[in-house]
Amino acid sequence: MAAGGDGAGGGGAPAAAAAAERVLFPPTFSVSEIKNKQRRHFMFQRWKQQQRKEKLANRKKRRKEREALGDQAPSKPVPKTIENQRVYDETTVDPNDEEVAFDESTDEFAPYFNRQTIPKILITTSDRPRGRTVRFCEQLSTVIPNSHVYYRRGLALKRIIPQCIARDFTDLIVINEDRKIPNGLVLSHLPDGPTAHFRMSSVRLRKEIKRKGKEPTQHVPEVILNNFTTRLGHSIGRMFASLFPHDPQFIGRQVATFHNQRDYIFFRFHRYIFKSEKKVGIQELGPRFTLKLRSLQKGTFDSKFGEYEWIHKVGFKNCFKSAAA
Repeated sequence: MAAGGDGAGGGGAPAAAAAAERVLFPPTFSVSEIKNKQRRHFMFQRWKQQQRKEKLANRKKRRKEREALGDQAPSKPVPKTIENQRVYDETTVDPNDEEVAFDESTDEFAPYFNRQTIPKILITTSDRPRGRTVRFCEQLSTVIPNSHVYYRRGLALKRIIPQCIARDFTDLIVINEDRKIPNGLVLSHLPDGPTAHFRMSSVRLRKEIKRKGKEPTQHVPEVILNNFTTRLGHSIGRMFASLFPHDPQFIGRQVATFHNQRDYIFFRFHRYIFKSEKKVGIQELGPRFTLKLRSLQKGTFDSKFGEYEWIHKVGFKNCFKSAAA
């Protein structure tokens, strides 16, 4: 009896262990019910490991089924993302629309796109800028050709704009800062506007970017504008395009990208490298930053009496404090 009991126990132990491995938790069990923190963390990790194993097994199963079916296999399902689940924006326009083409032929950027003007950019800051903001302006001036960095010296923007117009500047860029960190950008197209105010975040200077390339050259970069498909997006995209000369110098292999996604504009500056006839690599040169549009104003900068085409209402009251100083 004892020997039989030992044999039964010896054979039952692996089976019990296998059953425990298959069913880690009862259907109604919650890890949060475990009061011991270490035990709770351990059980949660085991649960995550079990989930990964099941996911991998299902993936292998689907792969085998697809290989067995060959050409008759169903197409892979499109994964759900924030971007493809968005509600369609009714203001999206067709670039070949006659009304859009007419508006663009008569707007403030028409002289630039008709090659009647050459971009000349003035970059300045808020009063008493700190070192990080100054370095960011200097690096931004190496990205935008024919741009010049000047310091405010206490001048109001309403006094700076007439001086810019008199000196044939086509655009004015103002970098605002808060607690020594750049946090805002005002872009005003001269002489008749419009003026856009952006919130700036995720600023990275060149030395803060890993695996960056060498210093950018003075060649005119190519410009890529992605997803500026709405009426408002067309205006903002044309505003960014008007900062750069028309004819890029491809020998420099430099690209400035403005990518609009979920109403955030991501800026990157790259150099592409031909590894072979078929493979091309890219090196980020910096700086990089993210913009969020706060307002679009008709005419040049006027925080009190300006007429606005578009306003992001949340948090709008405080968005001009540093710029209007």
